[in-house]
Amino acid sequence: MVGIATKGQLRMSFLRWALVLVPLIVLIGSLVGALSGSGETAWYAALEKPSFQPPGYLFGIVWPILYALMAFALVGVIQARGSRWRGLAVGLFIAQLVVNLLWSPIFFGMHQVSFALLWIVVMLGLATATTIVFGRVRRISAWLMVPYLAWICFATLLNYEVDRLNPDAETLVVGAMSTQI
Repeated sequence: MVGIATKGQLRMSFLRWALVLVPLIVLIGSLVGALSGSGETAWYAALEKPSFQPPGYLFGIVWPILYALMAFALVGVIQARGSRWRGLAVGLFIAQLVVNLLWSPIFFGMHQVSFALLWIVVMLGLATATTIVFGRVRRISAWLMVPYLAWICFATLLNYEVDRLNPDAETLVVGAMSTQI
């Protein structure tokens, strides 16, 4: 038996990986966002936002698309069995995904806007490294990561501006009753 797969077998392997990883990564990303309270909470609504802040519904459209593109990029790398960069690429992907998934709980759940800014800079660094190594494995996988990198750059700017405009964001309590005597 020869160890080389046919083009049809490679396509089916890609499809199997994609059918598992794309919905899984989109689902995990969506669940973490929903469970961390991302979106229009009372706390977030009370914050001053920059003028270039997109409407809230746009995030619900953009993130599933980005997660799907990231998953397809990962599948392309997983399929590159002969690449010496494959293991590093997958490891970097997992690291940047974990950092990505933890950003929403830090920002929206714990209201740690300043720490979230540092966290997103780490995310951007890991995502950049992932994209570079993906490019050494499969160029198309690196290109599939580019929209994600662009969005993280934009999200970093948003996080910076929210932090700058709301120096008291970490201690902001919405709806607290106060009594004046």
